Amino acid sequence: MTRWWVRRAVEACRTAFQRVAGSALGPYQTAVVRIGFSFTWLFFLLREWPHRHELYGPDSPWSWELGRGLVDGNGAFTVLLWSDGRLWFELVYLFALAASAMLLLGWRTRTASALFMVGVLSLQNRSIVMGDGGDNVIHLVATYLVLTRCGLVWSLDARNRRRRGLRDRTGEGGEAPEPGVGPLRSGGEPRRDAAGVALWAVFGGVLLVATVLGRLSWGWSLVFWGLWTAQALWWAVDRQARGSEARAVLDAFANLAHNGALLVISAEVCLIYAAAGWYKIQGSRWQDGTAVYYPLHLDYFSPWPFLADLLVASGLVVMLITYATVVVQVAFPFTLLNRRVKNLLLPLMMLEHAGMAVTLGLPFFSLAMIAADAVFLPTAFLLWVDRGAVRLGGRLRPAGREGPEAEDGDGGAGAGPVGGTGGGLTAGAEGLPRQTPPARRAP
Repeated sequence: MTRWWVRRAVEACRTAFQRVAGSALGPYQTAVVRIGFSFTWLFFLLREWPHRHELYGPDSPWSWELGRGLVDGNGAFTVLLWSDGRLWFELVYLFALAASAMLLLGWRTRTASALFMVGVLSLQNRSIVMGDGGDNVIHLVATYLVLTRCGLVWSLDARNRRRRGLRDRTGEGGEAPEPGVGPLRSGGEPRRDAAGVALWAVFGGVLLVATVLGRLSWGWSLVFWGLWTAQALWWAVDRQARGSEARAVLDAFANLAHNGALLVISAEVCLIYAAAGWYKIQGSRWQDGTAVYYPLHLDYFSPWPFLADLLVASGLVVMLITYATVVVQVAFPFTLLNRRVKNLLLPLMMLEHAGMAVTLGLPFFSLAMIAADAVFLPTAFLLWVDRGAVRLGGRLRPAGREGPEAEDGDGGAGAGPVGGTGGGLTAGAEGLPRQTPPARRAP
């Protein structure tokens, strides 16, 4: 006879697996991370447009030969080193801009997330000495975003999906996550998505040429061909067996990948703060409360000298800022055990980075860290923001014109379960995401 605790453990494992594989957790948090990091990278590329040749191009102090030698040794991925021509550099830079804009708007997010990763890795691995800590965070998160379903809400894909009434039938918004499937005809057959087919075919051709010419290592070839093949497999299953068990299995794998990537992003943020805090504790200047004083007197970190002078004029203020920085960074990973304390400390972390952006002249590093912090934002707050945006959009919409929310009759993205009537995530009594049952349809 099976012991009661064994049965209970098996049941708990089954429930946990159903929760993790049955839905993409944290859709709003993932959307904020997507928007934050794509905006940061796009803003950085636009800001450095006049200096792009010195940063990553042919005029960089880190020459093409140096970059090529380093990449040959560590196996990093970058398409910039496929050629040392100026035209090739301009094309890659424009490509990175376009991919960032695609991901920011949430247009074909599955494809855009992969292209965004290619753009980030290509530029950063070309000149590794040109970056800072913010670049490292963007580098890592750009890789993880490929595995997430980051276009479920707050994206053009989600907007198109609401308009077309595809609730839970294409997975990642109006793009149809697989190439070739568009909105349904009146007879229930999926229409051809010409843009999706074209993108899939073009990128397949590019991959084929790069592989034949030996531009990709075997590891990166496996990654890109795997992503390309997964799109084809999803298209085939969805088109031939929509609503079948095979499609449910693919959805489960996609949800597992999404939730795993979201967990890794969260763990990375905790590791960053824990490492930074504990290293600071070991420094004598942080121990005596004077560490903040010194960078404020460096010209490189003083874009506003009068503001720096105002801060360091009081020794008490310097000491409080120094100690508060260490305490917040060391304590943050432990606050995840208590939701209320975490929600109280999280705005302080974001304000700290906003202050660093202004006083130390580190806007892109601060934006990247704020975007990473957003993965811990409470669901209740994000749903409140979503409802506010829906109401604002309704007021700004011309009279007599109904938006997609009115067409669907769901009152907006924040009014019901994420992903439509097939079940999703809503805010619990304390702001935690919870699974909601599917809504019943009238016979």
